[in-house]
Amino acid sequence: MTATFHTSLRQAFAQPAALTMFLFGFASGLPFLLVGGTLSVWLKDSGISLEDIGLISLAGLAYAFKFVWAPLVDRFRLPLLSRLGQRRSWLLAAQLLLAASLLAMSFITPVGALSLFVLLTVVAGFAGATQDVVVDAYRIEIAPPEVQGALAATYTLGYRFALLASGALALLLADHLPWALIYQIMAALVGVIMLATLRAREPEADIRRDQAGPSGESLAETLRASIIGPFRDFFQRYAGGLGLALLVFIGLFKISDQMLGVMALPFYLDCGFSKTQIAAVSKLFGVWIGIAGAFLGGAVVVRLGIHRTLLIAMLLGALSNLLYVVLAHFPGDLRVFVAVIGGENLSGGFLGAAAIAWLSALVSRDYTATQYALFSSLVTLPGKLLGGYSGFMVIDMGYQGFFIFSTLAVIPALALFFWLTPRLEKGASNRLL
Repeated sequence: MTATFHTSLRQAFAQPAALTMFLFGFASGLPFLLVGGTLSVWLKDSGISLEDIGLISLAGLAYAFKFVWAPLVDRFRLPLLSRLGQRRSWLLAAQLLLAASLLAMSFITPVGALSLFVLLTVVAGFAGATQDVVVDAYRIEIAPPEVQGALAATYTLGYRFALLASGALALLLADHLPWALIYQIMAALVGVIMLATLRAREPEADIRRDQAGPSGESLAETLRASIIGPFRDFFQRYAGGLGLALLVFIGLFKISDQMLGVMALPFYLDCGFSKTQIAAVSKLFGVWIGIAGAFLGGAVVVRLGIHRTLLIAMLLGALSNLLYVVLAHFPGDLRVFVAVIGGENLSGGFLGAAAIAWLSALVSRDYTATQYALFSSLVTLPGKLLGGYSGFMVIDMGYQGFFIFSTLAVIPALALFFWLTPRLEKGASNRLL
């Protein structure tokens, strides 16, 4: 296994596009926390209420709806920038919008004009989600299928480093620098990535022309083929109510894991931990433990299969929320904090690997990219919506009540899992089992 791992690692970094995908992975990961967890700390430092912090987190909903405008990114050429090519022009446009919105957020600040600040956060989320759409398409088109795994590895590594920068580094700097300056630094990092975009090679256009359909196709026809087509295919393969049940399950199986996202950092602060401690434990140590959890999840998928691994992952992801109840009884205890973050991130990484494998097995070969985008968006939507009201839940239930509720939220998904299992065994969908 060690020899295989080392071989895969060498293959990943030997690909001509590996460095490009590392940088594009960094670009994709950077804004995710800047409109999410890291932003919630800035808001709390600015005296924003927990209720408002939860509602402002809805600005990240663009990541759950990115499939809606993905067909437009595929079809339409941008004026002025189009000479860069279809992919790089859209990527550069998204990065310009992202950098501008982060800079504007730093000048407005939450205490300056909160409504305008929230609007800029929405714009930043939209730009980040659009960047994800383009990077995913670029990765698929830039190299043949046999090297996609290697490029995905370098992309993931870049994404994880971006989470360290926008999470751990941002929190460490926040103990010494104003938040406005930190967001300006993050905007400067986006500017560096733009240089990589300008230097990157544009993928061949033949693949995109095949995907876009006949040149005379109308916008309505393009949207119908790109959005309705994958759903039609899905419900044909999973007929008789099975498809609808699967979609509901997709929206619910990670809900316990996602509900904690917005309130976790305010909870750490209320427990008495400094931003430096939070950065070191949650955003540095936690990220590496999450990577270990992902490798563990991948190994278990090989050993037990996708379906059983997902069940284990769902249970671990939900039960890990109860670790926060333990931390609530030991506020300020750094050893307990380390243990809780270790357990939560290990289970989160395990669940993430199982989810990717399960969703990948669910899609059709004819609509792989589109259906995966749709399903991954659906995974995030319920958790984002509930996260928007998480501040109100904490006020009503207290932190401990909220953590217990988030654990119990997995019960509907578990019930659906056991309802789906015998029906999947009878159908043509046993790739999931």
